[in-house]
Amino acid sequence: MGWFDSLWGEEGRKVIKRKDSDAGEAGRALEELRASLYNELRTSEGAKRQQQRYCPPVVALTFNFMVAVGIIMANKLVMGKVGFHFPIFLTFVHYITAWILLAIFKALSLLPVSPPTKTTPFSSLFALGAVMAFASGLANTSLKYNSIGFYQMAKIAATPTIVLAEFILFRKTISIKKVLALAVVSAGVAVATVTDLEFNLFGALVAIVWIIPSAMNKILWSTLQQQGNWTALGLMWKTTPVTVFFLGALMPWIDPPGVLSFKWDVNNSSAVLISALLGFLLQWSGALALGATSATTHVVLGQFKTCVILLGGYLIFNSDPGFVSIGGAVVALSGMSVYTTLTLHESQENSKQPLLPSTKPKSTSAEDSTIDSNVTTTTTIVV
Repeated sequence: MGWFDSLWGEEGRKVIKRKDSDAGEAGRALEELRASLYNELRTSEGAKRQQQRYCPPVVALTFNFMVAVGIIMANKLVMGKVGFHFPIFLTFVHYITAWILLAIFKALSLLPVSPPTKTTPFSSLFALGAVMAFASGLANTSLKYNSIGFYQMAKIAATPTIVLAEFILFRKTISIKKVLALAVVSAGVAVATVTDLEFNLFGALVAIVWIIPSAMNKILWSTLQQQGNWTALGLMWKTTPVTVFFLGALMPWIDPPGVLSFKWDVNNSSAVLISALLGFLLQWSGALALGATSATTHVVLGQFKTCVILLGGYLIFNSDPGFVSIGGAVVALSGMSVYTTLTLHESQENSKQPLLPSTKPKSTSAEDSTIDSNVTTTTTIVV
């Protein structure tokens, strides 16, 4: 027994010591994991990395495409069958709903942390909130007073406006091949929708005024996310109150009177609420897509949506838009394919740049950050 006790005591001490060591290592690993998770979820840089990891360009663009198709159907139901003829108030309801949902996320600690206030001037956030009100509100107004064809023609005009604005503001240029591809896309969409072109003076004025805030809205969403460590939800939380304020100011000037006397029964209210929920998803998915790609790519996605809806109606529902419209849609899709190929080729070239030797090792981090931003910016629709 003495020999057994002595043997057990020596080995036991080794086992206990080993277990204590293992427990210490496991505890340290757990603490490191907790610290890592806290850094990823409770800092703006970590939240931005999580958004890029779980919502790459293809996911963001696909999400935005699916929601956009859904809200078109919902808004047609609200403005057509339901007879809700108050486009600015409908947009106002969209953003009020988004604000409430974001407040719930904030209360549940689900809202990503925003970057420090000093990194982004309040004027930039205020400008984004203001142009977002005009872009969203005037878009619904244009859709109400114009035909689908004229509405799409105005959206086509946003493409050269974005390219020109990015050149003036940031000296950002695109290749001649991309310009030609975008020209083919715009011409194809114009031909595809020309059969539905109807002119309305007030609607035309609204569509023209809408072009500039729409372009600036996309540019600001893309720039602030890619250069300021903003996430989509974090930026929405900061700018939505400004958007709500400006929409409230626009309502008396554009909407007809009588919104309070509208028949707010269960069916009509449910249709408006569904549209509002889809509006929140559209804003979120659009912000994700703009943060993951670029303003120009997001416009191309919108034109891709138009062509897919037109061709889908012809192939699935046996609609007959006409040979000219189908041909225009095919031409536009061909231009989009070329645009996608060019951007993917640029992305591959940018990804090779870190392999080159650098004479300034201290700037490696900044260069890698720039390259990652360019890769993200130029990745486009491959859905």
